[in-house]
Order: sequence, then structure tokens, then C-alpha cells
Amino acid sequence: MPQDRARNTISPAHKRHRLRWIDVRENLTGFAFIAPAVLIIALFGFFPIGYAFYMSMYTWRVKKGPFIGIENYTKALGDWNGVAIFIIGFLVLALAYWLWTSGFKSENLGGLVIKASAALILIASFYGISIGWSMMVSTGDKSFLGSLPITLFYAIGTVPAELGIALILAYILFQRIKGKELFRMLYFLPYVTPVVATAVVFRTLFGQRDTSIANQVIALFNMAPKKWLFESAPFNQAFFGIDVSKLPDLLAGPSMALVSIIFFGIWTFVGYNTVIFLAGLGSISPELYEAAEIDGANNFQLFTRITLPLLSPVTFYLALIAFIGTFKAFNHIYVMRTPSALGTTDVTSIFIFDTFYKSNNFGYATAQAIILFVIIVALTAVQNKVFGDKVFYE
Repeated sequence: MPQDRARNTISPAHKRHRLRWIDVRENLTGFAFIAPAVLIIALFGFFPIGYAFYMSMYTWRVKKGPFIGIENYTKALGDWNGVAIFIIGFLVLALAYWLWTSGFKSENLGGLVIKASAALILIASFYGISIGWSMMVSTGDKSFLGSLPITLFYAIGTVPAELGIALILAYILFQRIKGKELFRMLYFLPYVTPVVATAVVFRTLFGQRDTSIANQVIALFNMAPKKWLFESAPFNQAFFGIDVSKLPDLLAGPSMALVSIIFFGIWTFVGYNTVIFLAGLGSISPELYEAAEIDGANNFQLFTRITLPLLSPVTFYLALIAFIGTFKAFNHIYVMRTPSALGTTDVTSIFIFDTFYKSNNFGYATAQAIILFVIIVALTAVQNKVFGDKVFYE
């Protein structure tokens, strides 16, 4: 009996060994489950980025040339002192934003001093950014650097408009109206229609002839025909006659050709955003609206106090994805751009493609792509920091 009891007794060392083996087996099982996803991300995500960076360090025209280090980046960005001043300007801008938000948390005299300091730092940051940008433009690739403001114009002109229109349409379609299923399908149709085909149609709609649809529409308001996609002048000058010739390019605004492409971007993605907003509206509990109505809230208060806060996660997601998408937009812009626009519609992705395909300068094109990638990552981080804290989660 004592011998049987000894055989059935597990020593502490053996027990620890078994527990370690169980932990190892569980970890191996977990790694086995995530291995396919990690392999796909590494193969189709990290490897292309790493290889693009590798190519950007060489003179690469059709085939690999000599190693040149960061020369391609210097060619694109120009004076590195200007780049440093430009980045420092944005860091100071972040400091001003932090001080400004901190000032609003305090209502005493100290809060006013903090906000006044933030305003002064804000002015200094914009001054530093303008100096750094001027140094970069004067010594770097003017065409490539000029494509960045065009991309920014396209993003700012497209994203807020498509989100605002989509939110209004989703709120209307969420009500009890007849034929709302048909309207949902019609609004979503532009998103699933082939981009090249619809871009060709829009190129006809915004043609420079008097018989184009866009010119016929503005003719109803006794306005002269416009060149639209074939007009390189700023939109405010070409459409409203405002003289912006003395303003810097960044303050003059986008060209009329780019605004025409912005209309296409809004038309394409409004339906997709509407469907996502509808899903978000469906997740809001009706009991919240009922309780607010009992307390005497009207429709405007229901929308601003309940709908908008509870839709903030959906809005934040759509804004984040939309800004990333606008900085990578290519297909419809490539189809709709015209030589008469004089490059005012060439966003950064278009310029990178021309460097790669037309100039066969693969090394320089990949350097430009890496710069665009860094800009997208930086803007995404800024969006996540600035707007992520304002998202309301139930």
C-alpha cells in the first residue's frame, strides 16, 4: 500500500514541468492560429514596403544600378534643414494644440494665460512651417512637392462633404418612409459601379462644350459656360471671378478641374458611407430616444444629443478610412485628368505613377512612395490622437 501511494503521488517538480508543457502547448496553438494571417501580412504588406525602401536607395532604371543612399529622398524633399524646420513647425503646432486644450480645462486666469500662449505658439508654428516648406520647394522637386497640396485639397474637398451628405441621407432613410429599400440600393450603386466607366461618364458631363450637362445646368442660372476638367485656373477665379492671382498657391485653392474630380469622389462614396451610417443608426437603442422624448426633447435635440454622439465611432472610422483613401486615390483621377489642366489634378499617386511608368525611374518612384506612406501614417496618427479621444463609446 505505501508503495502504491508513492507511485500515485506527483512530485512538485513534475507538476511544474507539466504546467510549463501545458503553457507551451497553448502558446504553440495560438501561434498556429495566427500564423496564416501573419504570413499574409508579412508577404503582401511588410515585404513590399521593405523592398520598396531597398529600391529607393539605388539608381534603379528597369534594372538595379549603383547604391546612392538617400539621394532620391534629397532630390524629392530638397534641403534637409528645410525638412527639419518643417517637422519642428508641426511639433510646435502639436504643442500649441495641447496647451490650447489644457487652457479650456481651466476657467481661471491661468487658463487664459495658457490659451494666449497657445495662440502665440500657433502663430510661430505656422511661420516655421511656411519657412521650412519654402526651403523644400526652392531646393527639392517642385512638381512632386506641388502634388502634395493638390492631394490635400482633394482630401479636404471630398471627405467632409461625403460624410455630411451621407449622414443626412442615412438619417432620412432610417425614418419610416416608403421605398427606402429602393433608395438604399440607388445610393449604394455608384460605389459598386466600375470606376473607370463612371469616370468616363463624368468626363463627358464636365466637358468644356456648351452642350455638356454641367454647362447646361449652370446655364439655368444665367452663367457662362465653363471649361471644368479642362480649366487649370483656381475654382474661385474661374467660377466666381474672384482674383486670386496674387495669393500663394496654397491659399488660391484647388483648380476647377480638381473640383470637378472632387464632385466625382463625393458622388462615388456617399452611398457607401450612407450604408455604414445606417448600420450605426440601427445599433442605437430606441429606448434612449423614448426616454429623451418623455423628458421633452425635440427632433433636433435627439439628433445632436443622442444620434451624433453614439455615431461618433462610425464617423471616426469612416473619416479615417476616407482620408487614407483620398491620399491613395488613382483610378478615376487618372481617367479624368486632361493635359489642359496643366497638372493641377495630378495628386501624389498620379505623380508617382508617372515617375515609375513614363520615366522608368523605379528608384525615385519608390522613394516618393515611401514619403507618401510616411505622410499617410503621420496623418493617421494625428487623426487618431485628435479625434480618437472625442469618440463616445457606450
